[in-house]
Formats: sequence, structure tokens, C-alpha cells
Amino acid sequence: MARAKVGRIGLAAASVVLLAAASATAQAPAPKARTQGGVVVGEAAPGLSIFRGIPYAAPPVGPLRWRPPQPHPGWKGERPARTFGFDCVQTPFPGDSTPSIHTQSEDCLTLNVWRPDGAKAGAPVMVWIHGGGFTNGLGSSPVFDGAALARAGVVVVTLNYRLGRFGFFAHPALTADRPDEPKGNYGFMDQIAALRWVQANIAAFGGDPAQVTIFGESAGGASVNMLMTSPMARGLFARAIVQSGGLGDTWPCLAEAEQKGVALAQARGLSGADAAALRALPLEVVKGDVSLFQGRPETYSGPMVDGKVAPRSLPAMFAAGEAAAVPYLGGANTQEFGPASPFIAARTEAAMKRLPDDTQATLRAAYGDDLAASLGADAAFVAPARLFAGQQARAAPTYLYRFDVVPAGQRKPGVGARHATDLPYVFGTLPASLGRTDEADARASETIRAYWTNFAKTGDPNGPGLPAWPRYDAGDRAMTLSADGATAEPHPHAARLDALARAVRPACPAE
Repeated sequence: MARAKVGRIGLAAASVVLLAAASATAQAPAPKARTQGGVVVGEAAPGLSIFRGIPYAAPPVGPLRWRPPQPHPGWKGERPARTFGFDCVQTPFPGDSTPSIHTQSEDCLTLNVWRPDGAKAGAPVMVWIHGGGFTNGLGSSPVFDGAALARAGVVVVTLNYRLGRFGFFAHPALTADRPDEPKGNYGFMDQIAALRWVQANIAAFGGDPAQVTIFGESAGGASVNMLMTSPMARGLFARAIVQSGGLGDTWPCLAEAEQKGVALAQARGLSGADAAALRALPLEVVKGDVSLFQGRPETYSGPMVDGKVAPRSLPAMFAAGEAAAVPYLGGANTQEFGPASPFIAARTEAAMKRLPDDTQATLRAAYGDDLAASLGADAAFVAPARLFAGQQARAAPTYLYRFDVVPAGQRKPGVGARHATDLPYVFGTLPASLGRTDEADARASETIRAYWTNFAKTGDPNGPGLPAWPRYDAGDRAMTLSADGATAEPHPHAARLDALARAVRPACPAE
């Protein structure tokens, strides 16, 4: 009986504390920040302030479609920053882990900021670049809520960038229009514009522009690798984290991307079109059905080697030591494409048949029975992580990981971590889309967030209470992150990944 009474008193006391905290938050003045565009008014939350939907460039509409992002004209007075901006135009696909949830528009170049209480122009900054195959995604997904990371003492920024044909499109008429401007990779140019905005404005949110870490997953990870090599991004960040980022070896040269643009224009009855006619195409015509699994390779190029933003293929630039000499942390998940299936096996075999006979023989010998289950995921994510880590380790402190955390409801022998399942662990947004989780999942998320935020603060993921994570140049060792903890160990698939790395032939070869 006494125990029950104590329990009721404890609950009552907890309720008073929560009500007091809520009341204090409600009565707190709305946080403000003065940017170069004007004053923005955000929202107070326990332990932090949140600013949503801040424009970092002018809307890329009308005559600004398929041009580099232009400066935003700014605004008079105070601009509310309590709601997210529009999602960039995209076609949804089944199973998307971060689907579009807001109104879509070409006017989508906005970003969001989570500022921890007490940050006074000296906090490290983490800038997130979302994935989605360069055709889908948004920086304002609930999975990417920056609150948990911000409460660890970093300013968090998430952003939108142009997608699909709006973000990656080339045509001879556009190339001839304003020939001094970079062409084709408008989504990458948006990311660079957002990083420039961070350099100019993040001190107003308590962040240090000299301590910016860029991090991203999948297409966002590939974007981080591109930013590592782009002369246009040099000096805009101090550290980089790549989660399941691709090699960029399938990106065509600008001339090939232009021909895909010509094919689209001709399919829309615009033979011999000029730049103005292309920019006047209706939104739905440009959008078409381009999504992650419907790339329409005859009319959609995706990212390209344009010679300015992306000067050469990423493998060539990393190999030549032309990536930014900044601390680098990268890795991939242990079962990106899930277990072997007839679909994956058929796609793998079709890809193998496009390779030279001697390369096929080498890969079949290296993979054996794991060919169908592992080759595609290795080629897309695992091998690039290890290859680029090895090359970057020659220039700066580098750390490699294998993410093997499987949520409680899915754990069983033979099941590894699938693509994008690392996202809610990094952001502390469990159990978003993962089903049942347990205390081991929560501990794994805490450990991973600690590694990531330590790296953002110092360029080294290590810290008190964490298993030691050796640099990658200290042997071929990766940190395996699992529900059981974190362990540094030799990479278990080094031999087959070496064979795969030797087989890579970029679609746009180095000059």
C-alpha cells in the first residue's frame, strides 16, 4: 500500500516538472537570428531552438531554371521560420524510407537549423545532405530531426537541393547560354550554395564556420564525396562523413548528358530548342516519371562529370590525391540490398555480362557463392567506402566503419543491416520506420551519435566511455557497429573488395 502511494506521489511530481518545463517553453520568447537576408524567427524547444524553411538561394524558377543558384533578395522585417519549406519536385517510389511529405515545388531551396541552448558562435556545425538516388528525398523528413544531435552540443543544418531533371540536366542550348557558368549539376551547385550560406550566416545561430562537418547517406554520401573533390567547395567545410556513399563511376561526361537532354527535348517536340523554350517546359513535362527506380536512362543522366563542379570522375580524383585534405569518416551497411533474391540475382548476372571475360572470371572467383547476394551492394556502397578511405588516409585522419545494427524486431541469423536503416540511429529518431526496437538499439544509437558528434567537434570519433576506434591507416581495420557494441576488426571481405576495386572503370574516364 505504501509503495502504491509513493508511486502516485512520484508520478504527480514528474507531472509537475513536465508541466513547468512546457510552461517555460511556451513563455520563452521566440528565438531570432539575423542572417544576411534578414531576421528569422524560429521556435523554442527544450534545450534548443529550431529554425525551419530558411531560403538560402533565390527560387530557381522561370528564367532561373537550369542555372546556378542565385542570391536570395532577402526580406524586410522579420520572417517566420517555424514551418518547413516546400519539398523539391520528385516522383515517389514504393518503400521510400524518407518520402516527400510536404507540398512540392521548384521553389524549394531552403534549409533548417537546430541550435543548442548556450551556443554562442563557437559550436561545431553538422550539415546533412539527404539521399534518394538524386531523384528523391528532403531535408525535413522526421527521420532527420536534428534535435538529438544538437543536444550533444552541435548546430545541425539540413537542406533541400534540386532533384531529377530539375537538378541534373544538360542540353547543348543550355551549355551555349551563359557559357561562363557551370552546367548540368544544379543539385550539386545548390549544396555548394547552402554551404556558402552556412559560412556567411551560421555564427548568428551559434555555429563556428571554421568547424563545419558535411555528412550524408546514399546519394547524400556520394554528394559528400563529390564535394570533397570539387574546387567550388574547397574551404567550405572542415570534416566529412560518408554513409553508404557511391563511387560516382557511373556518371557520364557532359557531352553524353547533353545527348540525353536532346532526346528528352525531341520526345517533347522541341527539336532545335533554345534555352528559353526549354525553361518554359511545364513542370510536369520536365518531372516526367523520373524516380529512384525509373531513371529513364535514355532521357535522364543524373549527376555528370561537367568539368567545373565535378572536374573528373571521383575515383580518379581520390586516387590522384585531389580530394580535400580533411578528416574523413566513411562506411556502409552490412547487407545493403538485403538477402539474395531472384531479382537481385538477375540484375547481378546482367551486370556481369557487360564486363570483359577476364574481369567476370576474377569476380566470380573472388565472390563464389556470395556473388548474387553481395556484388551489387559491394559495388554501390561497400567497396567505395573502403577504397576512398584507403586513399584519403594518405592525406588526413580517416576512419572506416561497418554498420551492422539490426533492430530488435528483425534480428535473426543471416540478417544484416539494410540500406538506409542507419539513419534513425544516427539522428536518434528511433523507432522511425524500423518496427520494434529495444534497449540495445537505443544504446547503439547513443554510441553512434557520440562517435559522429565527437568527430564533428575534433576530427576524431573517439571519446570517453567509447570503444577505441583506430585510424584506417593502422591496418585494414574497420569499426563494426552492432547491437552488441562496437569492435575494431580487420575487414572481413577485403579480398573480394580489392578484386572489385580493380574492376571499376568510370563511365567518364579521366583525361
